[in-house]
Formats: sequence, C-alpha cells, structure tokens
Amino acid sequence: MGIIFITGGAKSGKSKFAESLAFKREKRVYLATSVIWDNEMKNRVAKHRLQRGEDWVTIEAYKDIDKALEGTIDDADVILLDCLTNMISNIMFEEYDGDWENIPDDIPGKIEKAVLEEVNKILDFNKIYMGDIIIVSNEVGLGLVPENPLGRYFRDIAGSMNQIIAAESDAVYMVVSGIPVKIK
Repeated sequence: MGIIFITGGAKSGKSKFAESLAFKREKRVYLATSVIWDNEMKNRVAKHRLQRGEDWVTIEAYKDIDKALEGTIDDADVILLDCLTNMISNIMFEEYDGDWENIPDDIPGKIEKAVLEEVNKILDFNKIYMGDIIIVSNEVGLGLVPENPLGRYFRDIAGSMNQIIAAESDAVYMVVSGIPVKIK
C-alpha cells in the first residue's frame, strides 16, 4: 500500500476526487487538518461532512498526525488527509504570530523545518500503515507571485512539501476543472 497524492487549484475538485477513491474502500478515516476560525470555514467544513456522509471515522489534527492516528485506524483501509496546505498554514501561524511584513530572517527556516518534521511523520507512518494514505494539497505555484511576504513564504513552503510528498507517492494526480489527470 502507499500514498496517493492529489493536487490542483482551489475548487478544482481535488477533495471530491479524493473522496471518490476512498469510497471504494470499506473502512475510511478522514483526517481533517482545518482549524475553524470563522463562519465561512465552519460552513466549508459542514459542506465537506455532508458530502462525505457518516461512514467515516473523522480525526482532527494538523500536527503530530502519527500520534493522532495511533490506535484509531487499526482496521482502516484508507486514510484521507485533507488537506496538506491547511496543515502548513496552521503550523506557520502557530510557529510565528508576529508581523509578517517584517519577519526576522531566521523565522522562515524554522517554520519550514517544523512543517518538514510533520511531513516526515506522515511519510514514516506510511511505512508501517497497511492501507493507503490519500493526501490532498493545493498546487500554489501556478499563479501570480504573492505581493506580501506571508504569501510568498507559504507558497515556497507548500511547493517544497508538495515536491517531497509527490516524490514519495505511488500515484500522483492533478485535478483541473473537476477532471483528474494521473501524472505519476
């Protein structure tokens, strides 16, 4: 078993495609990495839950995912992590809550290291897990260069993590306008 990585733009159909792959399995775990900050995010989460239905074990975590999964997924056929870019942004804001316009030079490297540690935990967990892990992530490098440092740091870190996970994945899909295209 292994990793299936699904990337694409915002509202491209990534999650819907990932769920369609997971629905082929009997025992599914949904690993939600979102943090609900406002009503808009609350509504998005509710929509995703409704779309998935109730035949899932749901775990909410964006770090120490390996520990969050221990003991809860023993007989699960598939884990769907949705999504990596939410995980990254949550870690970024946890690691630094200062002025992103005047961020100290050492902070971006510390943030990327913290994110990489979490990504490596997922990759290590995959080595002992007997099912598939489907990882959804936004492809953030196809648009304009963000005008502010926060956006550029996020783009750079997310792009690096996407590359690391794609390299370790058994299958990689890019979803464009609701159409999945297998690229690995």
